[in-house]
Amino acid sequence: VQLQASGGGLVQAGGSLRLSCAASGRSSSLYVLGWFRQAPGQGREFVAAIDSSGDSSLLADPVKGRFTISRDGAVNTVSLQMNDLKAEDTAVYYCAARLGRTLTFQRYYNYWGQGTEVTVSS
Repeated sequence: VQLQASGGGLVQAGGSLRLSCAASGRSSSLYVLGWFRQAPGQGREFVAAIDSSGDSSLLADPVKGRFTISRDGAVNTVSLQMNDLKAEDTAVYYCAARLGRTLTFQRYYNYWGQGTEVTVSS
């Protein structure tokens, strides 16, 4: 499975960005797709994930009410709509994939895309 993330950039606090991740490869439509982020000097943390059908998703507590994850099965792309961005959302965002249940632990994700950087200025 190959993952191609895009959409990062510089935004002011309170603004919005939309990240996308295109999944390709054999049976990639069957994979759970997730987003993780890594802020400077910190470990990678879970942000959101969505199952293969797009019907079930998980969001980390710090982003609930501000971020939305969605999936377009026609093009096998997952999107992360980020609203009301805060300085603490500044990080490199990674797209990841796994088979099976929608989980929050990064060690269960087998495939990773390149990161896309999000910088929120206060």
